[in-house]
Amino acid sequence: MAGNNLFKKRNMKKIKLTIGLLLGIVFAINAQITTKHKSNAGIKGGYNLASVSFDGDGETEQRHSFHIGVYGEEFLNDNFAIQPELMYSQQGYVITNSSGTVTQKLNYINLPLMLKAYPTKNLFLEAGPQIGLAITHKEEYKGLFNSSQEYNPNNFDWGLNFGGGLKTDSGISFGVRYHHGLGDLYDNSKAYNRVWQFSIGIDL
Repeated sequence: MAGNNLFKKRNMKKIKLTIGLLLGIVFAINAQITTKHKSNAGIKGGYNLASVSFDGDGETEQRHSFHIGVYGEEFLNDNFAIQPELMYSQQGYVITNSSGTVTQKLNYINLPLMLKAYPTKNLFLEAGPQIGLAITHKEEYKGLFNSSQEYNPNNFDWGLNFGGGLKTDSGISFGVRYHHGLGDLYDNSKAYNRVWQFSIGIDL
């Protein structure tokens, strides 16, 4: 009988220890999942595929370029954040026909203001307005295009951004964003910026 009682006590200790370990693991996982996001700031940059839509007749060929800048991410709660950015972005377009190729290079300082939603801890979706200031423009011609012709784009641009991505626990983010320009690129024309952006961000 004494041996049986000792055996039962040892089993009870093992059961209690096992339950304690399981509860500890559950609480640790739960704490990891419910860890609140922290507001932060950082740098980001990446690859642009820029084009222009003319009069709704389709888009031009894409100019391959880049963007770089800084951001601040302010969390409203654990699932939503506001992210203002200050970005340098090379945009424009390419047109190729039987006469040759013309490349319109438009370089902007852009100010996006994004509302970000985190449906999970590391996945985010984003949308928001953007205004831009064209700081330089240049035309490059190849072939028989008239190289004396100069295009004068409007200095001010505005539109909407949509995107999403992943952000790691270490503060590195990978994002894709589409800019749908709504401001006329030239006077008396229906030409609008269209830009795909693929970026990497790092919290500082």
